[in-house]
Amino acid sequence: MKHHTFAKTPPLGWNSWDCYGAAVREEEIRGNADYMAEHLKAYGWEYVVVDIQWYEPGAHSSVYRPFVPLEMDEYSRLIPAVNRFPSASDGSGFKSLAEYVHNLGLKFGIHIMRGIPRQAVHANTPILGTQARARDIAHPNSICPWNTDMYGIDASKEGAQEYYNSLFQMYANWGVDFVKVDDIAASRLYDTHLDEIKLIRNAIENCGRDMVLSLSPGPAPLEYTEDFIANANMWRMTDDFWDLWNLLYGMFERCEKWNEYRQAGCWPDCDMLPLGHIGIRSVDGGGADRWTRFTKDEQITMMTLWSIFRSPLMFGGELRDNDEWTLSLLTNKEVLDLNQNSHSNQLVYRKDDKIVWMAKDKDTHTYAALFNATDEPAEVGVTFEELGISNHKKARDLWKQEELGELNDEIKQIVPSHGAVLVKLY
Repeated sequence: MKHHTFAKTPPLGWNSWDCYGAAVREEEIRGNADYMAEHLKAYGWEYVVVDIQWYEPGAHSSVYRPFVPLEMDEYSRLIPAVNRFPSASDGSGFKSLAEYVHNLGLKFGIHIMRGIPRQAVHANTPILGTQARARDIAHPNSICPWNTDMYGIDASKEGAQEYYNSLFQMYANWGVDFVKVDDIAASRLYDTHLDEIKLIRNAIENCGRDMVLSLSPGPAPLEYTEDFIANANMWRMTDDFWDLWNLLYGMFERCEKWNEYRQAGCWPDCDMLPLGHIGIRSVDGGGADRWTRFTKDEQITMMTLWSIFRSPLMFGGELRDNDEWTLSLLTNKEVLDLNQNSHSNQLVYRKDDKIVWMAKDKDTHTYAALFNATDEPAEVGVTFEELGISNHKKARDLWKQEELGELNDEIKQIVPSHGAVLVKLY
């Protein structure tokens, strides 16, 4: 499948949601792109993604304003709010902003909601490339339970494919490299919208530009795995993930369930990394303007699990406020190599909330991730037999960047509460 070549390794990037909610502005996108280019690009980070409601002039937080006027062109397509994105004036959309990001050697992404704007349906505006109009393709009973911007699209109607084609042709003209489509993968409230996923896949195939397709929210149902693989590059395994231990604890089970379905170009997604300075204009996740509530040990656990599972890594904090610790989490070459290039990733065992994962690299070296999900420090160990390797291996702690010497037949470590130790055996 051609789209599997768009993201041969898990995408690495930044998304505006965790820090700015629906209210990010152009200068903040440019500033975070500048930071990524200077501090992270050399480590493989490349996507800069504008999250939800960039078309809403009055957006001020992560709280959506219901039924407000949105910026829209004459063909029923939402366009950037010029008061928040000044370079979008004169109908140029995100073309200038995408060019700015590209000139930094990075890639540009946007978030969209599935469907067609309600205001387009109410005004019955035209659709490019067809005689059908907005009201003809709308599915008024298919609505997002948490956002009022859109109606779903009836894929059986003439003009449905043409509408999505016109959207993605516009995005291609802007220079979009990554599209996160929301209200589509499934959640606790509704099933997956497979018909619209297929319309979007067709539109990307015909737009003339390679675009990574990310599906949200979650949890995505396992029974639709083949459909996700056939149409998308990444899909959320979870509802919105925030800096709360119970959500991180729950991710171990999700990773175990989804592990066998990962392949090059198709990445089950643990969601964004709520690290550093978040909540600046986002009030989701039970907090406001704050530094991540995860302890340093929990941050190590999250980064280790996401990496050995090979989830996409999308940083959610305001990059320009990163301290030395936060930056160190994003620039550990050995951990990033595990995320990008390892294979044979799997759970070894889980017992009494002591958890061990393993993986291999191209040189057949072995990674062992030792997790302690209990509330007290604990010894976590794994034998070489369980890892399928021979005796006498040198060991290196990848987070501490320390050699542990030669080990004979097992590795044991005292792991902090809610913490992890990541070891490479070679």
